[in-house]
Amino acid sequence: MAPSKKKGDSNGKLIADNRKARHNFEFLDTFEAGLQLTGTEVKSLRNGKANIAESYATEEGGEIWLINSYIPEYLQANRNNHNPRRRRKLLLHRKEVSRLIGAIQREGLTIVPNRLYFNDRGIAKLQIALARGRKAHDKREVAKKRDWDREKARLMREKG
Repeated sequence: MAPSKKKGDSNGKLIADNRKARHNFEFLDTFEAGLQLTGTEVKSLRNGKANIAESYATEEGGEIWLINSYIPEYLQANRNNHNPRRRRKLLLHRKEVSRLIGAIQREGLTIVPNRLYFNDRGIAKLQIALARGRKAHDKREVAKKRDWDREKARLMREKG
């Protein structure tokens, strides 16, 4: 029997990672979302070039949209190429959408794109996180804890 795979785990090829988001936000819950893409966008993603560092997700008309993500134009395409910074619809289940919208409106949380990858079936997926912004003192505290954990692990390895 194959080991169970939790939904949202990415085994496929990583295209873009939003490392800055882990520093600026505290992730409360993650979701795996599909993206509504055009053919030239998929080809450009297969080249491994994309940027989701400055992007965010928002709710409009009962749907979740990815704003300000950058997928460069596909060089071999003709005049029907895509706009690199166009808004892209995120494909989620209805329950997930309502849960995200409720968390945004009630609790003031943010939807942050975390990583963009191809899953094991070759389909482009975006891992998004329901997140709360960190204050400056929280960021310092997290950095101190991470440094201490790293030092503690090093000491434990040395002592054996």
